[in-house]
Amino acid sequence: MSGDENKPKPPGTGAGGASGPTGASNPGSAGTAFGPQEIARRDVSGSTAGRAREGMFGIQGSGDTSGFGGLRLPGYAPAPAERPYGGWFDEVVDETTAALADDGAADFDTCVHQVTVDRGEMTWYVNREQLVRLARTLRDDPALRFEFCSGVSGVDYGEGVPQQLHVVTHLLSMTYRRRLRLEIALELDDARCPSLVEVYPTADWHERETWDMFGVVFEGHPSLTRILMPDDWNGHPQLKSYPLGGIPVEYHDAEIPPPDQRRAYT
Repeated sequence: MSGDENKPKPPGTGAGGASGPTGASNPGSAGTAFGPQEIARRDVSGSTAGRAREGMFGIQGSGDTSGFGGLRLPGYAPAPAERPYGGWFDEVVDETTAALADDGAADFDTCVHQVTVDRGEMTWYVNREQLVRLARTLRDDPALRFEFCSGVSGVDYGEGVPQQLHVVTHLLSMTYRRRLRLEIALELDDARCPSLVEVYPTADWHERETWDMFGVVFEGHPSLTRILMPDDWNGHPQLKSYPLGGIPVEYHDAEIPPPDQRRAYT
């Protein structure tokens, strides 16, 4: 064995290592390295987009008493998935495609414009005009049997995000022990979504709560009235545009303003 083989080897210059103390890549290397200011990011284009976060709770202009004022988190959104999805996901997509083709109406790609698999869960981003038909197919087809709607909720991703308001529906197949998420992305000034009460009666109160908190109008709902806030309440409290802390609180004859209007600590 020659003496050269016993010499320590330099660190690699591929994605798993750096070529020097600064982390800069070696121009002559075949691999790719990323320096301190250059980070590999996955493609997040699609039906949902993340929003970068700074600090905690959205508070600005006041002193930092939490220690989180310097927190910086980049926006994150899972990328669209490609076949094969893995597990039972491919089977459900194939069975749904076949079931939709049987009635001769819109096909799967028309009903679902993006499929995402992330953290072991599958999400379909659905065309809202096709939501009721798709849900009925998922419920009635013998190979699918998503018999139960376990919840309907809303998400507001905040300003600067296209289609910032989302309606999220969770379906459960008790026959096959599977869960599927249907998501609809909406513009804030066009917050309309078909009601699923005719397909899943359990969606009744869930849709009322989503309208109450986020202002999404579920067209076809039998009684879309407030369920948490008083009937004469102005606004929808879980929208990002709603004032933080709501209204001032009166306690022992003293008025306590919302958190974002309290004095700053300097």
